[in-house]
Amino acid sequence: MSEIKTVGVVGCGTMGAGIAIVCARAGFKTRVFDLRQDALDRAQEQTRVFLERSVKKGKLPPDAPGRILEGWQGTTALSDLADCDLVIEAVFEDLDAKHRIFEQLHAVCAPHAIFASNTSTISITEIAGGSGRSDRFVGMHFCLPAQLMKLVEMSPGLNTSEATFGRAWAFCEALGQKPVRTQDSPGFILNYFLIPFNNDAIRLVEQGVASAEDIDTAVKAALGYPMGPLELLDLIGLDTQRLLCEAMHGLTHEERAACPPLVRRMIAAGRLGKKSGRGFHVYADNALHGA
Repeated sequence: MSEIKTVGVVGCGTMGAGIAIVCARAGFKTRVFDLRQDALDRAQEQTRVFLERSVKKGKLPPDAPGRILEGWQGTTALSDLADCDLVIEAVFEDLDAKHRIFEQLHAVCAPHAIFASNTSTISITEIAGGSGRSDRFVGMHFCLPAQLMKLVEMSPGLNTSEATFGRAWAFCEALGQKPVRTQDSPGFILNYFLIPFNNDAIRLVEQGVASAEDIDTAVKAALGYPMGPLELLDLIGLDTQRLLCEAMHGLTHEERAACPPLVRRMIAAGRLGKKSGRGFHVYADNALHGA
């Protein structure tokens, strides 16, 4: 196991909650920060349900949920992350918001602590520039849903030291994940393809070419994907997809990365995806994927 012992996760939405599960499941003390106590309570309950269902599926031993949840601690005070050896930021795609978080973290965390961002579109170097420790900063983009998917895109910024990158890489392997090294480039590997691809699926619905159900069925049956693009968008959240599109299109000016008008209409209607109970599909609960 790497020298990292205690991990902080900032933001407990779908992505942050999944990352926290991965860290706690691997035996790391995991501190989960969010401004809202109700969000922390919901994430903890989702984690409990996910772990208990994992036991029923034979993926975890019976005593695992209690042990894992003992290492999972929620907090609304950023200062509770002061003793973390690594802090992973998993908030929405806004550079100013990320800078504000890392500025506060830099003031409370020990000098040896590594900062990481789960961003999928914003430059790691730009985020690191507002962190106060750009040499101890790395991109760690987990794939959704993090608690099921193994891949992590590891991206150094221009000032990231090799020692920092090596520590973060070793930590990623200790999690049981599969890291790949990417350059600090818009979308890295996956979202370079995925954002335009998902937008194409949205436009098929928008143009009335096929229903969301039939598009998802076609992609899963013919391409072997475990989840259709519109199912994935519902899991990501349509509000998050809009932010991803705006960030990616702003950097690349790629036409296919531009946010489809249907996304904005769905957001206005409150159809955000699984977290709101309705997106391209209708959901009975907001349990974590795979639970």
